Amino acid sequence: MAKLVYDDTGRLLFTKEMKEEYTLLMPQMLPVHFGMMQKLLQREGYKVDMLTTNHRGLVDEGLKYVHNDTCYPALLVIGQLIDAVKHGGYDPHKVGLLITQTGGGCRASNYIHLLRKALEKADLAYIPVVSVNLSGLEKNPGFSLTLSFVRKAVFAMMYGDLIVNVANQVRPYEVEPGATDAMIQRWSRQLVEGFQAGKGMSRGQMRKIFDLICADFASIPVEGSPKIRVGVVGEIYVKFAPLGNNNLEEFLLREGVEPVVPGLTDFIIFKIYNRVADVDLYGGKWIKKAACRAFMGYVEGCQRDMIAALEKSGRFRAPGTFQDLHKLVHGYLGDGNKMGEGWLLTAEMLELIHSGTNNIVCTQPFGCLPNHIVGKGMIRKLKDEYPYSNVVAIDYDPGATKINQENRIKLMLANAKGLVQQESTSHREPLQEKKHPRLAHASNL
Repeated sequence: MAKLVYDDTGRLLFTKEMKEEYTLLMPQMLPVHFGMMQKLLQREGYKVDMLTTNHRGLVDEGLKYVHNDTCYPALLVIGQLIDAVKHGGYDPHKVGLLITQTGGGCRASNYIHLLRKALEKADLAYIPVVSVNLSGLEKNPGFSLTLSFVRKAVFAMMYGDLIVNVANQVRPYEVEPGATDAMIQRWSRQLVEGFQAGKGMSRGQMRKIFDLICADFASIPVEGSPKIRVGVVGEIYVKFAPLGNNNLEEFLLREGVEPVVPGLTDFIIFKIYNRVADVDLYGGKWIKKAACRAFMGYVEGCQRDMIAALEKSGRFRAPGTFQDLHKLVHGYLGDGNKMGEGWLLTAEMLELIHSGTNNIVCTQPFGCLPNHIVGKGMIRKLKDEYPYSNVVAIDYDPGATKINQENRIKLMLANAKGLVQQESTSHREPLQEKKHPRLAHASNL
């Protein structure tokens, strides 16, 4: 059994011996992306299980060890991890907990400390907590991120964003229910097998795979006229994780609309760009700025490749680049507004409106100050400048009921239908009615 080793501060380390013996548990946020990330970590020699549990007991478990006023995503993630240790069939003396840590003033920067405190309260302090970060915030002799792994992780993120993007444009119209999800499973499996064989890990190979993914999803039979589109933005965990937003995308599909969810790539570039902006705003080492700019340029290049594949397909809408988002937010928020999702959240709402998705659900943990400033706090400004915008802010916390959240979204959807009718009667082209070539063909059958 691995010996428990502590550093000078008393922090329990994840050792090389633990790497051989321990199973690392990681919470899920994006099923497609994190599924591939899990396989990449396994390929690096780590035993990793991704947690997919989703029930009320996770909230109750979190409330035992995390204060009710603490960030709701933190409560959920900690509750899910401790629930897995207690009830997941694992040997608590042979597991470690894996969690991201971004640096900065909120969210993933502080979760790791709250988690360790929760483990102490639960008499599980002998369980190591491993920080996944690119900032050197915490180091463990048994866990490290190599440049090769980071490059593969970037590719997995790009593949994940593309798959989710095209899937959301096909699923609401599929003739055969479940066809889109089956295609997601097929491509996720195919990409993972490629990772294991060392394929799909160059820019040239990635471009070809992008084209193949677009072609395969475009081949799924669809029918019906274009539906009202609803964008989903907000705090990153509540925005993406079904556990955090009470399966919001499934609900929107049941309501007969097309969900539009901005990808993870912009958030990652945003976090890298913040390091550049910090040097510009507050001073710092030029070499740090240069290194971040180089990494940022590489990720942006991959993003442009993905956008080019979507545009070339002739079937799918393509998002804007990170630089496009940055330009849109000028005059609204500055680069210094970077806590949480910072100016990026407002930029995502602006991009959705400019691309014809006027209806937006802004998901936010109750009491999240950064999110309320750049999300809920900007709604009036957006409404003044874009009268046809239709934005609703939905709070998520332990006491919020799913039915109340869904009723508020239903009210927003009723308003969306009313706005479409107003546009039609005023002889203005409804932005939601722009047909994709394939859908236009299908509607004429």
